[in-house]
Amino acid sequence: MKINTLSVLLVALGLATGLAGCNSAMQAYKKGVRHYDAGEYNLALTQFQKAEKGSIDPARLNYYMAESYRLSNRFGEAVPFYQKAIEANTTEPEARFNYAYALKSQGNYPAALDQLQQYVANAPKTTAKPVLDKAKREIETLKAINIIAQNKSLITLKNMSNLNSPGSEFAPVVRGEELVFTASRKEQVYKNNGLPMLGLYKTKLNQKPDETGNAVSTDRPELFSSNVLQNDVNEGTPAFSKDGKTMILARGNNGKRKGGLDVDLYISRLGENNTWSQPLRLPISDSTAWDGSPAFSADGKTLYFASNRAGGAGGIDLYRTSIDASGRFSRPVNMGRDINTPGDEMFPYVGPDAKLYFASDGHPGLGKLDVFVATRSGGVTRVENMGQPINSPGDDFGLIYIEPKKGFLASNRTGGKGDDDIYFFQEGPAADTTTIVQNKRDPKRVRYFLAGTVSANETPIAPLDSARVRILDDATGQPIAEATTGQPGTFGKYPLQEGKDYTILAERKGYLTRREQFTMQGKSIPEIFLTKPETDTTFNVAILLDKGTLNKTFVLENIYYDFDKFNIRPDAADELDKLVTILKDNPTLKIELGSHTDARGSDAHNETLSQNRAKSAVEYIASKGIDASRLTYKGYGENQLIVKNAKTEEEHQRNRRTEFKILEL
Repeated sequence: MKINTLSVLLVALGLATGLAGCNSAMQAYKKGVRHYDAGEYNLALTQFQKAEKGSIDPARLNYYMAESYRLSNRFGEAVPFYQKAIEANTTEPEARFNYAYALKSQGNYPAALDQLQQYVANAPKTTAKPVLDKAKREIETLKAINIIAQNKSLITLKNMSNLNSPGSEFAPVVRGEELVFTASRKEQVYKNNGLPMLGLYKTKLNQKPDETGNAVSTDRPELFSSNVLQNDVNEGTPAFSKDGKTMILARGNNGKRKGGLDVDLYISRLGENNTWSQPLRLPISDSTAWDGSPAFSADGKTLYFASNRAGGAGGIDLYRTSIDASGRFSRPVNMGRDINTPGDEMFPYVGPDAKLYFASDGHPGLGKLDVFVATRSGGVTRVENMGQPINSPGDDFGLIYIEPKKGFLASNRTGGKGDDDIYFFQEGPAADTTTIVQNKRDPKRVRYFLAGTVSANETPIAPLDSARVRILDDATGQPIAEATTGQPGTFGKYPLQEGKDYTILAERKGYLTRREQFTMQGKSIPEIFLTKPETDTTFNVAILLDKGTLNKTFVLENIYYDFDKFNIRPDAADELDKLVTILKDNPTLKIELGSHTDARGSDAHNETLSQNRAKSAVEYIASKGIDASRLTYKGYGENQLIVKNAKTEEEHQRNRRTEFKILEL
């Protein structure tokens, strides 16, 4: 039979074209992953869209696309890609969690609730507690979303169309007769979201209606200061001192570090000829974290800002720092769990009413970021959602007042001119015929209690009776309750007060006395979740006591030393302070501090090094008021390695540990 050579050629060409297409799609996918890993999400999306034409695993590809949209703050656009990834059975544990927030940003609350419930039900045991706490809290928020949506105010909201563009405009702040704001208008493009880099701009603020009916008018925006401008970074969210001559701003995102961790706070001062100085980095910034959205208090003596530095409640938290007469900043202090949640809290602002306004996605809200107001009375902080129309399913943030009932905020809600837009708001009758009714609800009361168990720290855990338990009020140091555990090892329940901190002290003969901190900060139930006039809530605490067995050894977690050094690092000092507390609570306890090195270096050198490390730990403890006669030390060198044949610095650090052994009790 004669073979048709033309047919063979066409088949071969088709096969070759198909193979070339597959290779091209795979190359695009790999390029996309490289851009994604570098935090260049907009460039990654360009490559992933090319890869869609190939046969790339749909679960992986669609998840990458969804995450690229989410991480560049385009939650709504991420929705279909999360859906495709989940339908393709993605194994990414956070897929449903992030999908839920994307759905919420579109106002699809029932679907968001369904996804979060599935996420919590199937979350692996390795899931970080702040993430799981945030998901559980958001489930309660979504269940109460209809009640939250009923909170409406008589507020007129108008888009400042002469300021806004297809790009991003946000963080308005008033300085004298100027409105200063952040906008994406620089020549260089930010690879994260494809928008121009952010800079500072200003416009003259006129408190008279313009031709469009806005209650205020503004001139054409112009660059705030060429001396502050740096084209290859993002700059924004300025805060001005009371006299308008000092500015704190955020600057960073030069693309060298993924996740925006190179964003720091900078200071600039107004000098001669009305010229702003070159911004200098503030020492309160954390080089390993994102620091931004600063704001001054009314008297200028406190600076508030947002940061995701270590030690917070989770996500981005609000911090405050005091400024002394010479302009020095104190060590930043976290603003506590009543304000901060496992989610993000940003854009703080102290209003003319001395209340703290801020944006959050962790408190019960309608969208991604909602605006909240915090008030403090009698030691208790209350956080309230500002309701509609200030808040929407989108991001609403950066609220400021220019008069008691007038102000600005930013939002990426539907119907705007671009990404984030600046809106003017005015409290009072709505401009149209729609009547908005402020919903009033009868106040509801919650009574809080503490109960718990005392058990031996062994396997299996055994409840301990006859243990003495005292609950101390940290503010006064006085006990509010004393108890002795019964046969099942239980105690309680005892009333607690909102906003207070407590210490639970448990002791029993033959065991080391232990204290547990318990705070009511962040534990108050938002009124929106309450269904009854009165609700009782009991917090249960499980306390484990270690048996006071002679020669028993305890590893002190995180007592690490730098390579070939024996000085006490700040992180080690925090852990040694806990041992100081144990020694104070157990005044007859005598211990040996044992120090261990990694395997690098000679045996003799490591024995000397470990001896010095143990000695420095004992000297630190003695400096905290512990009698030195209760402390001995010994260096074990590299004789008792936890990780044999350690290769990574992390493994070597585990070997460089400190332990304590009970010598007498």
